Amino acid sequence: MTEAALPIIRVLVVEDEPLAAEAHAAYVGRLAGFELAGTAGTGQEAFRRVAAAASAGTPIDLVLMDMNLPDSHGLDVSRRIRSAGLATDIIAITAVRDVDNVRGAIAAGVVQYLIKPFTYSTFATKLSSYRDFRAELNGQASNVTQSAVDHAFASLRAPTDIPRPKGLAESTLNPVVRYLQAQAAPVSASELMAPLGLSRVTARRYLEYLADTGLVLRAPRYGTPGRPENEYSWKSGR
Repeated sequence: MTEAALPIIRVLVVEDEPLAAEAHAAYVGRLAGFELAGTAGTGQEAFRRVAAAASAGTPIDLVLMDMNLPDSHGLDVSRRIRSAGLATDIIAITAVRDVDNVRGAIAAGVVQYLIKPFTYSTFATKLSSYRDFRAELNGQASNVTQSAVDHAFASLRAPTDIPRPKGLAESTLNPVVRYLQAQAAPVSASELMAPLGLSRVTARRYLEYLADTGLVLRAPRYGTPGRPENEYSWKSGR
């Protein structure tokens, strides 16, 4: 299944700080495959928005849930959503780092945990991992194998396994990611040079890093004259 064939992921941002809510909403708007369904400033409003969207036949797929809301704890809202049988995934967004809170988030069915403060790059990596997770499951038959389940859940954690090497700048990495996401066919380091104004060596470093994180597929390119080289394609929606 290609990324174009996948349904758009509708996202509700739950955050009581207006500036943070605006920033997170803007982040969602920058990511391919995601659509902002709205924002909510309280737990009660968040539950009401999720329930209303489900009743209207336009369900919210993902909630970005702040844990410290003015009327309730984000985990309580998450449990309420689960108890109501609403098929909405939740990513916790919080400055709280204690182990009990993390365990509580897992028990409440939270699929990712994003610690404030974070950069757009970190945010994009987490949501891209979630998008890959959904793509894996959407591409399966009604009955899945253990291998398919393992592969789907691996999508949620693979990009964080390898730290970014020194010298790789976020300001360059983000355009490389966006360019790869927009391509229908694999590209080589040589083909990445001109559109982004990079040297071949620099282009290859960024492509190799993305391949090592698991975000990008890497394969030898055969049948071309000259020095052998690899080609790279974005994994999202595979």
